[in-house]
Amino acid sequence: MSSVKPEKLERKIRILVAKPGLDGHDRGALILSRAFRDAGMEVIYSGLLPTPDDVAQMAIDEDVDVVAMSLLNGAHMTAFPMVGRILKEKGARDILLVGGGIIPEEDKKLLQKDGITGNFGPGTPLKTIIDHIIERVRKERWKLK
Repeated sequence: MSSVKPEKLERKIRILVAKPGLDGHDRGALILSRAFRDAGMEVIYSGLLPTPDDVAQMAIDEDVDVVAMSLLNGAHMTAFPMVGRILKEKGARDILLVGGGIIPEEDKKLLQKDGITGNFGPGTPLKTIIDHIIERVRKERWKLK
């Protein structure tokens, strides 16, 4: 169980936790899903092995505020930006993207330029990830200060 206390939010953040591509390591995604739920978010989990197109369509269909993507297989530079491109092509530019997994520092900067923020690695405190998502959603999605 997460030790993160629920924060009083204006409304529940809808978050899709996704593992786009060929990565069957779901323990971290499941831990994050529970932590997001415990923090007061409404969580949708993509399950294992969705394509980037599947992830983007799920995000649109579920009307999420943010997609939290995780990969441990080194495909983050392909799969994460692809989800972002597909969302833009489908007119969903306002859905925020947050990344995580085994991501080298130089790749984090490139992902950031593509609008994929966070890019948290193993061992990042759950509160750090949750706070990042809440701050981005409030400022960029809900347009609150």
